Amino acid sequence: MFRGILITKDDAGYKAELQTIDEAVLPAGDVTVQVEWSTLNYKDALAITGKSPVVRRFPMVPGIDFAGTVLESTNAAWQAGDKVILNGWGVGETHCGGLAEIARVKGEWLLALPNSFTTRQAMAIGTAGYTAMLCVLALEKHGIEPPDGEILVTGANGGVGSVAVALLAKLGYTVVASTGRSAEADYLKALGASQVIDRSELSAPGKPIGKERWAGVIDTVGSHTLANACATTQYRGAVAACGLAGGMDFPATVAPFILRGVTLYGIDSVMAPLKVRQEAWQRLSRDLDITRLEAITREIGLSQAIAVATELLDGKVRGRVVVDVKR
Repeated sequence: MFRGILITKDDAGYKAELQTIDEAVLPAGDVTVQVEWSTLNYKDALAITGKSPVVRRFPMVPGIDFAGTVLESTNAAWQAGDKVILNGWGVGETHCGGLAEIARVKGEWLLALPNSFTTRQAMAIGTAGYTAMLCVLALEKHGIEPPDGEILVTGANGGVGSVAVALLAKLGYTVVASTGRSAEADYLKALGASQVIDRSELSAPGKPIGKERWAGVIDTVGSHTLANACATTQYRGAVAACGLAGGMDFPATVAPFILRGVTLYGIDSVMAPLKVRQEAWQRLSRDLDITRLEAITREIGLSQAIAVATELLDGKVRGRVVVDVKR
């Protein structure tokens, strides 16, 4: 038996509760992990509140990532005592996840905890930070360099956005952060943003193509924001799209792509192959300023996660939320 958040759905409705869970609830897997830290992401908040059909199997322990210590393993790659992290792979959606004291998963889903991070720091980065790094890698591999111009980060107060701003600034890029919370401008500038703009500049319906501004874009919002970002990206620039906080629609035209050669990269962190994950975490250990990580991070106990999920969806949470599953 162990403590965790359990989501159920029956004739009485959809419900997420902190309770004592029988290990029999856990699905098959060849590695059992003592979870030390998890996180609360946008997708976790959707799962906990039921605002979107994220969960596709019941009962379900939410939590798309975790870090901890291997308790038992029949997988040759892992043994008891190993420190591991997990991001994605449908965990918290179709396979019980990290918002609990115990997780049982497939060994091929795990990565060794980088030596430069504690388990708490790894979750302060979490899926959001790992996704931000995938976006940065996409812009780098496209050939975008700091002298090429401004990089726009939308939804900059969120987890992905906050880490993206910090990473880009550390790498020498000029970062423009877009946010709906003007009061957080000092926070974003402390992370390295050179300018903060209001999201309203991008969130309304716009023209098919606009004045060139951005050398590259990391977009966490989608909808009109993504369309406007593409429309104002420089010739042969690139946009890395990884979120849908503003909507799943993409009300755009092909104009930026065929007239300016703009490239739109879709960033998937859930099913990314092992080699890509290893590169992202290696770069995070090298390029993320740990001193800035703490400024991004809010710590809560497992008992607070359900309430904070609602705050997150209401846009009241900035940066990263790490969850101490022991309290």
